Amino acid sequence: MSKSLLKSSGIVSLMTLLSRVLGFVRDVMFAASFGASAGMDAFLVALKIPNFGRRMFAEGAFSQAFVPVFTEIKTTRPQEEVRDLVAATMGTLGGVLAMITLVGCLAAPLLLWVFAPGFGSDPAKQALGADLLRWTFPYLMFISLTAMASGVLNSYGQFAIPAITPVILNLCLIGAAFIDNDSVQILAYAVFAAGILQFVFQWPALRKLGLLPLPRWGWKDLRVRRVVTLMLPILFGASVQQISLLLDTILASLLVTGSVSWLYYADRLMEFPLGIFSIAVATVILPSLAAQHAKRSADDFSATLDWGLRTILLIGVPAALGLFLLAGPLTTTLFQYHAFNAHDVRMTAWALMAYAFGFMGFSLVKVLIPGFYARQETKVPVRFGLIAIASGMAMSGSFVGLSLLLDFEAPHAGLALATSLSAWINATLLFRRLRKDGIYRPRAGWRSFGLRLFAANGAMAALLLLGSPALQVWIDAGLRQRGTWVLGLVAGAMAVYFATLWLCGMRMAHFRRS
Repeated sequence: MSKSLLKSSGIVSLMTLLSRVLGFVRDVMFAASFGASAGMDAFLVALKIPNFGRRMFAEGAFSQAFVPVFTEIKTTRPQEEVRDLVAATMGTLGGVLAMITLVGCLAAPLLLWVFAPGFGSDPAKQALGADLLRWTFPYLMFISLTAMASGVLNSYGQFAIPAITPVILNLCLIGAAFIDNDSVQILAYAVFAAGILQFVFQWPALRKLGLLPLPRWGWKDLRVRRVVTLMLPILFGASVQQISLLLDTILASLLVTGSVSWLYYADRLMEFPLGIFSIAVATVILPSLAAQHAKRSADDFSATLDWGLRTILLIGVPAALGLFLLAGPLTTTLFQYHAFNAHDVRMTAWALMAYAFGFMGFSLVKVLIPGFYARQETKVPVRFGLIAIASGMAMSGSFVGLSLLLDFEAPHAGLALATSLSAWINATLLFRRLRKDGIYRPRAGWRSFGLRLFAANGAMAALLLLGSPALQVWIDAGLRQRGTWVLGLVAGAMAVYFATLWLCGMRMAHFRRS
């Protein structure tokens, strides 16, 4: 089991790595062409609104509800019933999303006012954002259908195509920036086109499985109703991070121009390892957990969670440490060109350090949430999610107010810190409940595993602290010098980390063994 999960996680990580690298190319072009301007703030909000819906609804609530139900039908029912479920779900999902898309496009100015109230003081910025949102909002419909197709493919053990699909969005945006690097409107057109292309890209794989039927409206279908019943509470429980990030955007729109962009660039840097490692592990364990629950194999269910937690800690802790210690160097090397100046570097670095503090909280939530939804348990994660969101909102207001009172140069970093702390609150509550209910029972060897991680991360941190010069040195350096330093530090840190683990007795067999 563990060997199969490790292989699947590796496939998803590799495909996601390609997407994230292209995403960095895209963001570097954004920073160089538009910097942290009013136009870029408007586009990022117009993109964040459908992206929020995508992560909360499509990849969050819908995927977490659909995959367990689909896996159960696939495991216990004939192929024709599986095909009929795909037809009914796709038709119903598409119909509902088409209506939501129409309303969203018509209500674009109102949505922009809700999600970025600070734009109201600048009529030109408000009008631009509403116009961009009319082009980006349909992305929610197409990417949600794409997420459904990905859930079907993942349930059949096909992870590569769903994992590489996001590359299409990055390619479209990079191409658009090449065509016209003076206007953000073309970026919105690219988002619209990418949504269609990502959905169509899944069709050949579905057809090969015999699961590309003609969609039908199936609102009265009991299986569809079951997915909807599970999905509604998951809308909050699986999407706490996204709600917190969205609240950051709302409050950041009330701060100085550039705050939305600084948080965006910091979040993009944090999302790089989160997508490659944490989301990859969560993606591959959900179908396994759902199948184990359907077979009523409690021991295997617990062992899969244990494997996921160890894998996340093995990769996530050094990633979080690296993001924190190299926040300035990474921001400088990747973004400080043309319109993105030294002040933007410092502001983004503050936000990245705050997000890095919560990286493991975000990661643990990604792995622990499937432990509930694979069992079709939705109420408990929702309650914990609401507690985390309420705590984050209270901390956001307090941190920003305190920053302004003390005249701190980066009040937006308080928003990122509040989001990080809310992620830790959510992860702690989820973990404690799984342990209390006896769903997760830690396997032997955690003490030695923790000591090895402590030693390896300590050695890596010492190298980064001693080897990295002051931020101003990075800002003054040229592109080639920055790139050489960053690559050298990252490569050296990885070498020291894994060498220390090996010297402490950790081997790959520990993660292959079932």
